[in-house]
Amino acid sequence: MSRRRTLVVALWVLCACLVPTTEAVAAKRTFGLRPLQMGARGHDVRVLQDFLTRWGVKTRIDGQYGPVTTLRVKLWEKLTGRPVDGQMSLEDAAELRRAVEAGEHRPAAPATDLAVSGGTTPEAAVAAPAAPTAPVATASAPAEEATLLPDGTAVAPESAPEEVKLIIAAGNVIHDLPYKYGGGHGIWNDTGYDCSGSMSFAFHGAGMLDQALDSTGFMSWGDPGEGQWITTYANPGHAYMIVAGLRFDTSGRAADNSRWHASMRSSSGYTVRHPPGL
Repeated sequence: MSRRRTLVVALWVLCACLVPTTEAVAAKRTFGLRPLQMGARGHDVRVLQDFLTRWGVKTRIDGQYGPVTTLRVKLWEKLTGRPVDGQMSLEDAAELRRAVEAGEHRPAAPATDLAVSGGTTPEAAVAAPAAPTAPVATASAPAEEATLLPDGTAVAPESAPEEVKLIIAAGNVIHDLPYKYGGGHGIWNDTGYDCSGSMSFAFHGAGMLDQALDSTGFMSWGDPGEGQWITTYANPGHAYMIVAGLRFDTSGRAADNSRWHASMRSSSGYTVRHPPGL
């Protein structure tokens, strides 16, 4: 009787090992079998990230549908004229798969994209004379400014370049997360962010940084002087930026419960720069 009981237990354990767990099943799901949104994990998320990259929206392939992947999906939605919500519905998945398998790619970048990446149009390369050496001039303010909402998030002006809108969208994702020294420098999807980590996350959301910079790094990143849409301020101990008329800064976050501020601060002692073309 004891041997029979032992055999039954052994068979039960063997069967239990052969039955895949819910987590294991989810991890092997084929892309397009379930809607995907923030918080999803698994093989189908990796396929999504790979498809976005192959289509032309570079996305880190880690199987985690976090804030950065959400921003990448929003960019794909906007570029393809679909409703922008950062979620991958079954219909969206079918369209993305069709486009990738058909060899379709992201439309050619407009002039503002080329300026940010350091490129230029053929016409500009031929017609533009060599830039004279002259003192850096202060750029004019944007025609429209971003709006700060009561919940601490910001709304980009309609006239803003796509990069500015994506930077604001990324800033909104982490606007009320706590300050964390070194936060955002080891991983993009962190539990908190320091000053330069916050800025890096926002620029990464717009596809302008692949690696986080510290405040010293921002002292030499971009072009000298104020920008029209974005201006960064950095010294060895702190960094912040002005985006479409709003200050994005960890300083004051505890009081305003947001990194977005309508108030300005002194820029004395800071290196002033801006992303090219912005």
